[in-house]
Amino acid sequence: MTISFRTGVMSLVAAALLSTPVLAEGSKLDEVLARGHLVLGTGSTNAPWHFKSADDKLQGFDVDMGHIIAKALFGDTEKIEYVNQSSDARIPNITTDKVDITCQFMTVTGERAQQVAFTIPYYREGVGLMLKADGKYGDYAALKAAGSSVTISVLQNVYAEAMVHAALPEATVDQYDSVDLIYQALESGRADAVATDQSSLAWYMTQNPGRYKDAGYGWNPQTYACAVKRGDQDWLNFVNTALHEAMTGVEFDFYAKSFKTWFGKDLAPPQIGFPVEFK
Repeated sequence: MTISFRTGVMSLVAAALLSTPVLAEGSKLDEVLARGHLVLGTGSTNAPWHFKSADDKLQGFDVDMGHIIAKALFGDTEKIEYVNQSSDARIPNITTDKVDITCQFMTVTGERAQQVAFTIPYYREGVGLMLKADGKYGDYAALKAAGSSVTISVLQNVYAEAMVHAALPEATVDQYDSVDLIYQALESGRADAVATDQSSLAWYMTQNPGRYKDAGYGWNPQTYACAVKRGDQDWLNFVNTALHEAMTGVEFDFYAKSFKTWFGKDLAPPQIGFPVEFK
């Protein structure tokens, strides 16, 4: 009888424990809502991603991703405290809780994903080619057909020549130690095209309308996403929802306006009906 009684009590206790909800540790989401503003880690010196305006206001596509998240949190795009950080501080500032989230043209890699949790992508970067609007070559096909007659200016890097030759195997590659110089080489005729990040080319063409054109080819894709601390699925889910609805739903107009401002391109509205994510 004693054994049966104890067994019965233990069974009742076990049942009670199973029926009692497990209280999860507080999420960053609750912490941010209680605080009343988002703490966003980003940079301040890289247009069109994050840079200062003439009146010293932080702006750029990364900054606008923060505005999207702040609006989803508080209905107010401006409820953000910015932490100006260098590229090498992006991960440490997340893991030490100095920031709630980092949005700073951060390339998604497997190594980084072991340290932080990445959100859904908000931009896909790649290398592109920019030509003078009235130049000798009309597009990528013409550049490739010209073979070794073509000279491409590129930012100096150990991988620069291999990067260009992946798209233009016979081209001459001239390397320069600053971004300004690669554009000057094109303008002066020392180069037939510039090869660099497509976002940088889009921004440069937006600032100089009518003078240059995209060659119509991109390669070396890499994904940009925001990053949060690992282990907090509620916070990650919330940020993903905010970004997703900016790219495909109720906040699309804001995302599209930002894309047009910084990259000079009009985005087609999300298709109505069957969700495009599952096609």
